[in-house]
Amino acid sequence: MQFGWFKQYVPRGIYARAALIIVLPVVVVQLAVSVVFIRRHLEDVTSQMTSTLVRELDVIAGFAAAADSRDEAMDAMQPILVTLHINARFVRRADIPSRDRIRWYDYSGRVVRATLRNDLPDVLAVIQPDDRVVHLFVDSDLGPVQISFNRRRVSAAAPHQLFVTMLFFGGVMTLIAYVYMRNQLRPIKKLAEAAEAFGRGRSVPYAARGALEVRTAGNAFLDMRNRIERQIEQRTMMLSGVSHDLRTPLTRLRLGLSLIDEDDAGPMLRDVDEMQALLDAFLDFARGAAEGDPERIDPISLARSVVEDAQRLGRPVSLATVEGTGTVNLRPVALRRALENLIGNAVRYGTRAEVSVTLTEKSLRFRVEDDGPGIAAEDRAEAVRPFSRLDPARNQDKGSGVGLGLAIVSDIARAHGGVLRLGTSDRLGGLMADIVIGR
Repeated sequence: MQFGWFKQYVPRGIYARAALIIVLPVVVVQLAVSVVFIRRHLEDVTSQMTSTLVRELDVIAGFAAAADSRDEAMDAMQPILVTLHINARFVRRADIPSRDRIRWYDYSGRVVRATLRNDLPDVLAVIQPDDRVVHLFVDSDLGPVQISFNRRRVSAAAPHQLFVTMLFFGGVMTLIAYVYMRNQLRPIKKLAEAAEAFGRGRSVPYAARGALEVRTAGNAFLDMRNRIERQIEQRTMMLSGVSHDLRTPLTRLRLGLSLIDEDDAGPMLRDVDEMQALLDAFLDFARGAAEGDPERIDPISLARSVVEDAQRLGRPVSLATVEGTGTVNLRPVALRRALENLIGNAVRYGTRAEVSVTLTEKSLRFRVEDDGPGIAAEDRAEAVRPFSRLDPARNQDKGSGVGLGLAIVSDIARAHGGVLRLGTSDRLGGLMADIVIGR
């Protein structure tokens, strides 16, 4: 049997699920005990007590059976009424209530009424205004009689005390269990927060605590985080060192070629420039999103600044639409590089580009669109891989590249806990690149 439909009603947070695990069994047990007690004990006890009262009323009626008037009947019943602590008096029919009156939540009162009407003939009305007294109206040969007696004659006081006690101690035990459970769940929440922050490119202080299994998972996370940080640092240092060491011979080559005739040295100078661009791309890819610390910035101001810088360089780019306001925790240097890469690709393969920013309560989206040839849907996964060059999809004659532009953007997006999505622009018809970051 499939229970997938039930998942939509289950809380998603670990605290809410823990509370459900604690509260649900307590509530179910209390309901089961209450139902069993009411049906098996309270109802039987109330019926027996009410039946005893009915037999007493039959005895009282026997004393008044031979009376010829109401006064004689009252005189005959008075001794036993005093003994049984019951009040009785004759009333007018106009004083009889038209219907029974019982509080809607009074379960034992309904049992009393049902027993009285079933065992006593000629019952006119049963009135139970509170827990202290019951008024019973019955018909007789001498006229209607109102019989009043203490409510405790027909129902016990213990059920109410039982329910109150059960609810009180159930609430106390639930509170104690919740406090204990919260202390057990807090290390798991801290671990989740540290993992989420690391996924967004931030390293927050974390110490493994809690139960043995949680400490084991926490220590494994710390080892993994240290290993990843060490690998990133080593990769950055290695590529930075290689790039730095290769700059010196490239500079000597450029100086040597500058002494040669321009016509002969032109092709070689272009090769040197291409090698220089390749080294710069390697260095950008090595740095990735590690450059700069996260800080609260206005993403709209950042996008506007990047677009203005591109316009000053003569690039045909504009800021199309802006939605939302607020600040987001980002690495501005890395994100600026990502936007510059997307804009550079857009103007290289198209004639113009547009940038838009959408900021909501849950996400931030940077979008760069162009009117170029775009990238086919089946090639988009390959396009974000390092050193991937899709010659059939993009016009490589319009500029040189090493296949790291989109890979750098994707790396920066993942470091912010987001993703790079490629599609087709409905506005311009070319490539649409979205950097989507969760808040």
